[in-house]
Amino acid sequence: MEEKIITENEEKRSLSFVEQFVKEDLEAGKNGGRLQTRFPPEPNGYIHIGHAKAICMDFGVAEKFGGVCNLRFDDTNPSKEGTEYVDSILHDIQWLGFKWGNLYYASDYFEKLWDLAVWMIKQGLAYVDEQTSEQIAEQKGTPTQPGTASPFRDRPVEENLRLFEQMNTPEAVEGSMVLRAKLDMANPNMHFRDPVIYRIIQTPHHRTGTKWHAYPMYDFAHGQSDYFEGVTHSICTLEFVPHRPLYDKFVDLLQEKDQQTDYRPRQIEFNRLNITYTVMSKRKLKALVDEKLVNGWDDPRMPTVCGMRRRGYSAQSIRNFIDSIGYTKFDALNDFALLEAAVRDDLNKKACRVSAVLNPVKLIITNYPEGQTEELTAVNNPENEADGTHQITFSRELWIERDDFMEVAEKKFQRLAPGKEVRLKNAYIIKCDEEHPCDKDAEGNVTTIYATYDPETRSGLPGADRKIKGKTLHWLSAGHCLPAEVRLYDKLFSVENPSADDRDFRELLNPQSLTILKNCYVEEYLKEKKAGDFLQFQRIGYFTPDIESTPEHLVFNRTVGLRS
Repeated sequence: MEEKIITENEEKRSLSFVEQFVKEDLEAGKNGGRLQTRFPPEPNGYIHIGHAKAICMDFGVAEKFGGVCNLRFDDTNPSKEGTEYVDSILHDIQWLGFKWGNLYYASDYFEKLWDLAVWMIKQGLAYVDEQTSEQIAEQKGTPTQPGTASPFRDRPVEENLRLFEQMNTPEAVEGSMVLRAKLDMANPNMHFRDPVIYRIIQTPHHRTGTKWHAYPMYDFAHGQSDYFEGVTHSICTLEFVPHRPLYDKFVDLLQEKDQQTDYRPRQIEFNRLNITYTVMSKRKLKALVDEKLVNGWDDPRMPTVCGMRRRGYSAQSIRNFIDSIGYTKFDALNDFALLEAAVRDDLNKKACRVSAVLNPVKLIITNYPEGQTEELTAVNNPENEADGTHQITFSRELWIERDDFMEVAEKKFQRLAPGKEVRLKNAYIIKCDEEHPCDKDAEGNVTTIYATYDPETRSGLPGADRKIKGKTLHWLSAGHCLPAEVRLYDKLFSVENPSADDRDFRELLNPQSLTILKNCYVEEYLKEKKAGDFLQFQRIGYFTPDIESTPEHLVFNRTVGLRS
């Protein structure tokens, strides 16, 4: 008995509170033991990592308990929506590794929603209001003071029906009329104070064209769409907590109209995902794109899923990060470093190890025969033997990182310096010349470094075991490498929590969020690598080819450094 109790407690701790609710409902036989969730994005922008958290919950809970998760686009505002966003959302969800059971659109239900609105008018539960939006907002009162009734609140049913039909004509003027639910202007929940449920929009819809001119508001369409589809658990973020009574009220009215009471969706709320040094407001992200403050929705500095993919994040690393922070009832600000740690941990298992020199300086091995080359073996990934090996060419003239040489070395400097030895990765131990360690230009910049090699110390030979104090350096053969552009990305904003800052968010952008290095070199092996391939530039960080990269002009994005 004790063993069983321990097991049950451990299982409960392993489940999020949302999953625990779902488990209890299933065990109680609610909805006939059926589980159906949905992910309901509005197609008015590209989804970001905050949406990815909801995706992981909506799809993940259905997967865990043998249910189905559908995808529904809440396309009720054609002035801001379009097929570009629909296509991107479909692609991003699939890239994250999820599959939906059915694909729906709120626009599938426009006829049913219109019929419900007409029924409400006939029941004296809705009316057409011709006040301005400012007048309606002022009339709603405050959380501590009741609202005042609209002068149009008690219009005759027939007049409301006629005006509602007029709202759905090409001649209707946007903002001239709205349909409001007649609920309770004194309700302490402001959402209950005669909410607007239809408004006029004269922009053609991406699916229905010009068939409609009056469109339902989100609060009116959302719960009913869940109901029409048979959703059992409507899982959403905490800002919808005050909307829940309205969600339930509209479902009540729909059940009353259809005379059905045997089923209703259950709304459960969890905390949103917020990360330091970025914003999750779709409005602000769109402004950054529209004002060209970033290079599109897929700019690798953006928190969008497509931006993170372009930067080189793996889908699994995003899912691991979301799983690690969990789901609660309290909003929190998560450290960007936690996301980067999840990315490093996953890419360490996947990334191919290669050499790249970002700030090159020439190194000449003076006792290595001129014109001679040899092919050395480089392991692609020490974490996974199945990833195999590739060849890298060694020669007399090499490129190394400028920071790996110091003419007047500090005592603790363990890289190349006059008289000091280092190992070249996969190659030989070399010793920097003491008499003539380097050449310099007129400005005093080092142009060439000179060293000798020990031919008995090639990796794999017995002499390779010789111990030295110096570090192991990466390198490239000067005659057997390719030029490349490397883009170093950093945090998009310069303040930890830009959303809480009173200044315009544009003023908070990090001017050092992108550094472009033009004169870099990489292995020839990287010529055929494609966007989405995971690479580790040894001793530097994780990188991926950019979507703009071509064999003639290689471009790589830094995903994350090797260390925080």
